[in-house]
Amino acid sequence: MGAMPSQPPVHASSHPRRWAGPLTGGILGIGLAVIGWAAIAGTGAGEDNTPADLADAPTAAGDPSPTAPSSASAPPPVEPSETPEPEPDVTFTLVAGGDILTHGPVLRSAQRAAGGSGYDFAPLMENVRPYVSGADLAICHIEVPIAPEGTQPSGYPVFGAPQELIPALDAEGWTGCSVASNHSVDRGFAGLEATLDAFDAARMGHSGTARTETEQLSTQLYSVRSEGRVVDVASISFTYGLNGLPKPEGKPWAVDTFNADDANVTPILEAAQRARDEGADVVVASVHCCVEYRTEPTDAQRSIASQIADSGLVDLYIGHHAHVPQPIELLPGGPSGKGMWTAFGHGNFLSNQDTQCCVAASNSGYITTSTITVDPEGGVDVSVEWTGVTVDRLDSHTMQVLRDIVDTGSASVSAAEAKARLARVADAVGDEAPERTSPPEQLADNGYAHLRWWQPGA
Repeated sequence: MGAMPSQPPVHASSHPRRWAGPLTGGILGIGLAVIGWAAIAGTGAGEDNTPADLADAPTAAGDPSPTAPSSASAPPPVEPSETPEPEPDVTFTLVAGGDILTHGPVLRSAQRAAGGSGYDFAPLMENVRPYVSGADLAICHIEVPIAPEGTQPSGYPVFGAPQELIPALDAEGWTGCSVASNHSVDRGFAGLEATLDAFDAARMGHSGTARTETEQLSTQLYSVRSEGRVVDVASISFTYGLNGLPKPEGKPWAVDTFNADDANVTPILEAAQRARDEGADVVVASVHCCVEYRTEPTDAQRSIASQIADSGLVDLYIGHHAHVPQPIELLPGGPSGKGMWTAFGHGNFLSNQDTQCCVAASNSGYITTSTITVDPEGGVDVSVEWTGVTVDRLDSHTMQVLRDIVDTGSASVSAAEAKARLARVADAVGDEAPERTSPPEQLADNGYAHLRWWQPGA
């Protein structure tokens, strides 16, 4: 991998422009100028339309010649017929969510929803669908591998989600997922392969684990197209460890990891630099660490995020693993020097966690909606909003947008409890980012995941 950069990249010079204004006017003007010059230079001596100053002009030998014009007779420049249009900004929305954990009870709810044959996750997630599908890009975080073919799904402590989970995420509107987590190798290398194969089959993006070293070195890109311009968004994903399990033998590249205890972010910065070198206009880093069930980030967690912000390589930091919502802050630094928005921990998206196993805040999390603008020179502006979500465990793990149920409650969550859950999320987030209470809108023409060359259909 390349060495860690000593200075932040200059976006205006790092990335080539992907759209250019019309050149028709300039080319037409040059053509008219050439035609005008030819008409004058080709006029014969003694013809009625020969200007007097051309007829009397001397040749190089001192003799008059009608074909040797003086500088005073050069034709005036022809103005372009139209002014090139300025390149447009590209503005789009990017949604990110918290940990997806298919605990045993969650699996049983999905089985019941499917009528006992297979698994149907759609009824569990359908209430939050507008907040996902409304965005231009949506990147989830799946903390569990898919159970390899011929094996049964399982919950905690050794996870293995059913194949049906990935198509369900696709149907919800997720464009792709980050997958590096402490459970990435719960089912060994076969589970890792099954997970990425399932994403490929759904034509979804994925980052953080790899089937080959080539795949590990290839950045997952997403593109947003708007008014003729295309902006590339890179997703990188890293985890602090693997619950003590080794990486697959002979495959150190299978999972992207870093040393969180020492707050050593070198591998993350190397991946971000590689993404920039591959032409990414925006880099989003998903970081899975550090201490569970703690709202306040640890010192190491803050050091990790601050170093990433200081590098100037990452535009947006998406945190996971704590299983409770953590603060959203604008840290000093970022590619433009205007700061890097940092969601230290999104909490849980779909899980069975609650006071019965953990802490009260583990039953909720938030979705972030980032509005990102990339100007023609490559400058990036980011703003972040949050939306609180929760899981009604006793109602077949049905997810709810908390703001939608604070007055009515849900099947087994009272209005008072909904208010309490929303208050816990708001207190954890802090006051730097505002709450979003309506689904995001697609602001660009389209957004999509890049399939890499070895993937089916690429």
